[in-house]
Amino acid sequence: MNRPNAIRGFTLIELMIAVAIVGILVAVAVPAYQDSVRKARRGQAKADLVEIAQLAERFRSVNNTYVGFALPTGMNVSPRQGTTYYNIAIANQTANTYTLTATPQGPQTEDTLCGTLGLNAAGVKSAATSDISRCW
Repeated sequence: MNRPNAIRGFTLIELMIAVAIVGILVAVAVPAYQDSVRKARRGQAKADLVEIAQLAERFRSVNNTYVGFALPTGMNVSPRQGTTYYNIAIANQTANTYTLTATPQGPQTEDTLCGTLGLNAAGVKSAATSDISRCW
């Protein structure tokens, strides 16, 4: 039946196939995107830890101790503006050592690959997981 004036369009089956394909692509793409976003936030936290470590070293070169070094105003969170994804703290402060930690907050807590990041005065990096090379 070839009707010259018949309206041509998509059948319901063709439309459902297209919707299924889009659904599959979204199911694959969204988690990959979210993982990339978490990795970028982790990179910012690592950069902030290294920057604070440099400030601590500068403090020690002047005062010959880490005692008394405090996180500069606004540097206790990462990123410094906008939504906080990591809280940064300094602990175990003595004359010769300290430990910086970046603890995930909010949606960043879903970053099960690394969790809490750490950096000490000797430059030793740590993470909540055993595979530090994937985190740092």
